[in-house]
Amino acid sequence: MNNLQKKFKKIVNITAVTFFIILLMLFLTFTFKAFANQGVSQTQSPAISQIDTKVVTWGFIASSIVVGLGSVAAGIAVAYVGAAALGALGEKPELFGRALIFVALAEGIAIYGLIIGMMILGKLG
Repeated sequence: MNNLQKKFKKIVNITAVTFFIILLMLFLTFTFKAFANQGVSQTQSPAISQIDTKVVTWGFIASSIVVGLGSVAAGIAVAYVGAAALGALGEKPELFGRALIFVALAEGIAIYGLIIGMMILGKLG
């Protein structure tokens, strides 16, 4: 297998995992929405039911996509940065602190996605 085939296989694998994570987030979003609407009588009228249902649906979808893609991006970043950091640590063990900082910065991408997802959900209710 040549180098181009390996790169193509890697891209296909990353795309498949990303697609699976997006589908999982959408499933969880719609499941949450279905259970959130159960048991609420019409006289209670919580704040989220006063908004148009299409806005709520797209808000949940947007939030799940942001969190899912942020997590996938953080996983890819940590994979590359972590591999480079371990390579550097093999040659110079005194670089542990710097390597740990770079890996933590790459992991911060997932936290940013989670914060934006919470901000989107906060605007719905």
